[in-house]
Amino acid sequence: MRRADRLFEIVLLLSRGRVVTARELGTHLEVSDRTVYRDIQDLCATGVPIEGEAGVGYRLRRGYQVPPMMFNEDELQALLFGAEVVKTWGDPELARAAERILAKVDAVLPERLRHKLDDGRLVVPQHGYPDTVGETLGVVRRAINDRRRMYLDYRAVDGETSERIVWPLVLLYWGRTWTLGAWCELRSAFRTFRLDRIHEYRVLTTPFPDEEGRRLNDYLAGAGDPNW
Repeated sequence: MRRADRLFEIVLLLSRGRVVTARELGTHLEVSDRTVYRDIQDLCATGVPIEGEAGVGYRLRRGYQVPPMMFNEDELQALLFGAEVVKTWGDPELARAAERILAKVDAVLPERLRHKLDDGRLVVPQHGYPDTVGETLGVVRRAINDRRRMYLDYRAVDGETSERIVWPLVLLYWGRTWTLGAWCELRSAFRTFRLDRIHEYRVLTTPFPDEEGRRLNDYLAGAGDPNW
């Protein structure tokens, strides 16, 4: 990693609002604590408002705006690949957002890098899934963001149907399939639903509460449950 890139990475790590020790920074950047101390001193000398001290930790003063920095080739490819995945496997609204992101990136890229946007070396085939799944994905995503309960008419893999009220918590992407992780009022337990097996759905006007034991972190902690 170039020193300039390392200094910028330190600023990014410190801008997250928590105190970060030199040991943590050194481990992340794969350099010694002494190198971190020297880099911190150099950043402070250039006017970057870093608070803290050696042996305690550092953080960036709130309100400081991190200056823009250009992408390197790997970062640009990662961004392009992620955007193409979203355009193919996300809902229509996310796909349009990905297009807007690429347009913004194109607007700030120097001429020497602009051709990388169309180099075609990382391709996401545009076969996707049926439009109905994309529509469901968009509705569920907004319900999660708004913390709204949902009615589901669901068909299990064996063809059995059920009607449920769920608290949508998280969407998980498995490569070719999206699933919804939720608290199910019918079973009084966490359940996981494939979006392509949701026959009908409706977002309800009532929000779901923030209850201990029924939160996203509780759902993720139960990943080993066979009823998932």
